[in-house]
Amino acid sequence: MFERPENGERAVLVHVDLPGTSDQDDLTEFTELVVSAGALPVATVTGSRMAPDPGLFVGTGKAAQILDLVRTNQGEVVIFNHPLSPSQERNLERYFSCRVLSRTGLILDIFAQRARSFEGKLQVELAQLHHLSTRLIRGWTHLERQKGGIGLRGPGETQLETDRRLIGARIKSINKRLEKVRRQRDQGRRARSRADVPTVSIVGYTNAGKSTLFNTMTGSAAYAADQLFATLDPTLRRLEVPGIGSVVLADTVGFIRHLPHDLVAAFHATLEETRQADLLLHVVDTRDDDRQERMQQVNQVLEEIGAEVVPQLVVYNKIDLTGEPPRIERSADGRIQRVRVSAESGAGMDLLHAALAEFFQDSVVRGWVKIHPGAGRLRSRLYNLGTVVSEQVDESGCWWVETRIGQAELDRLLRIHGTGCEFVPSTASDPQPIAHAS
Repeated sequence: MFERPENGERAVLVHVDLPGTSDQDDLTEFTELVVSAGALPVATVTGSRMAPDPGLFVGTGKAAQILDLVRTNQGEVVIFNHPLSPSQERNLERYFSCRVLSRTGLILDIFAQRARSFEGKLQVELAQLHHLSTRLIRGWTHLERQKGGIGLRGPGETQLETDRRLIGARIKSINKRLEKVRRQRDQGRRARSRADVPTVSIVGYTNAGKSTLFNTMTGSAAYAADQLFATLDPTLRRLEVPGIGSVVLADTVGFIRHLPHDLVAAFHATLEETRQADLLLHVVDTRDDDRQERMQQVNQVLEEIGAEVVPQLVVYNKIDLTGEPPRIERSADGRIQRVRVSAESGAGMDLLHAALAEFFQDSVVRGWVKIHPGAGRLRSRLYNLGTVVSEQVDESGCWWVETRIGQAELDRLLRIHGTGCEFVPSTASDPQPIAHAS
């Protein structure tokens, strides 16, 4: 047995092609994951098998090759691009005499580094505990409290049983705290629903530029970087859409192929914003040759969380790297299918706002708002939103502002700024029902 080292960044990577798994692209993404975790890849071992070996996942010959690379390159951790069973991890650690991580453990480590909010940290810890609970039988020599010898024999709780009990109690405590966070999040969601404010959720493959797009659209400063899983915690901001009014824009965690099911379950509360959204902005890296496959991976995760029925607007991002012009692409029936933009340079943002306005136009009303002289803030707000079509002033000094605006936003503005004001809908037969306007 050996004492596991507490740290180590020099990593030997192992990728095995199994029937039904993908190729070089999967290995490239795996390497990016390792670098995102802060490790230094010093060697990569590839191979192929018809099925994983029950004991070592790889065969004995391949295991000997990996051990030789660990010794030659002073490797401190061996990372497999595959899920490993607890017994396989234990056997591999004993064979290599160093730490062994599976793909799931690697992603958990990245999530632990990225989590910043209270809820995010709880969700990461919950996923880690569920993962750890099946892996308590390890290479440590101190796990047994019972000792042999005269005067030392007898019933007693093993350290392993203590660890299991403590982990179970911690999982129960975290679930209680997460339930409280979920109730608070539900209250905010119900408040938005009562105010009839639409929610638009940004989804997509990790590193497609979701957070950059979010920052460009909202003028926010959410963390964005050219790395996998740069953003973990959801961020919500109010966005003004010309001619429509306010919508809530949500930035969520990026998806990835072979995302562990434990992580999907742990982040279910966070992904609730996606499931409850009125529209999904599916961000795609336009320069990625495998974008169709990555879109399928995203849609697969959306199906797992019950968000496959939410309408999608595909946003092809990073056109500044391909030299394409920004544009809107429509289907045969005239509906918007894709918008090509650059979140980095801002090219095409006006088209994206126009696409959002077109999507929500079913809730748009057109008519005249009668604004008395003391409610100038309402008039200013209508102009700021870009909803004003024309304006007249009547004999009493009231403004009659012709506007085209979302019904929910109009109700909100009248409630906040429009005391004593009224809205008169336009009709085809009477488009200007202001006989007394000058």
